[in-house]
Amino acid sequence: MSHGLLVPLEYHTPGLEDFKFHGTFGVTWLDKPFWQVIISAVLVIGLWLWLSHSMKVVPGKRQVFAEYCYDFIRNTLARDIIGSGFRKWLPYLVALFSFILVNNWFGEFFIFMFPTFSHVGFVYGMALVAWVVYIAAGIRAHGPLKFFKNSILPPDVPPALWILIIPLEFLSNFITRPVTLALRLFVNMFAGHLIIMIFLVGGGYLLTYSGNPMYNVTGGLSIIFSFALFGLELFVGFLQAYVFTILSAQYVSTSIASEH
Repeated sequence: MSHGLLVPLEYHTPGLEDFKFHGTFGVTWLDKPFWQVIISAVLVIGLWLWLSHSMKVVPGKRQVFAEYCYDFIRNTLARDIIGSGFRKWLPYLVALFSFILVNNWFGEFFIFMFPTFSHVGFVYGMALVAWVVYIAAGIRAHGPLKFFKNSILPPDVPPALWILIIPLEFLSNFITRPVTLALRLFVNMFAGHLIIMIFLVGGGYLLTYSGNPMYNVTGGLSIIFSFALFGLELFVGFLQAYVFTILSAQYVSTSIASEH
């Protein structure tokens, strides 16, 4: 208190510096997002091992929940997208969806309070995984020569157009796909976390601003609204995990199709 008035918090405009963290053990890249990736991998593996343990004919609550999650991924992300032969891709899609979802939801959980995929490097890593799986699936299904030929040269294209179509198809299938897949996830996670920070930091500053009750009320409303944004970000995190996984499944589907 100073002269009977509130002492306002020092205002710090949220920005890129709030997405940077110090390393651990003297190693710069062993930062908070790195440890979140490790923790999320352990959580996902442990969760599915626990959910799939001691399955029974008459399921209990845990098994019902596990089957519901599994069926959701199987029916909407695997069977409906990939079609026949989808079962061998289920472990990949289940792991992919679960891993991205946990990392997205870290932004709304105390202790973490940071979505891992608001760091673009980790998003590019996930897109690289999807890109490698896409290429490997096509090569396995058709062999390298046929796969790459089908990828850059659609059937029935007149030879006169090859000089135009081949670069465009190469750019679309091998460059644009992984880049847009990564940026879509990154932008949504980065923007959502930044908006929440603006409402929280700005609300805290206005709430403690001295001599202006209107600022104080506005700051309180801003902080209250930030909790609504937390709920919205939970949905956005789920939606982005779903979109990333469904596009990854679509890429696998196109790569193993007879013509794509």
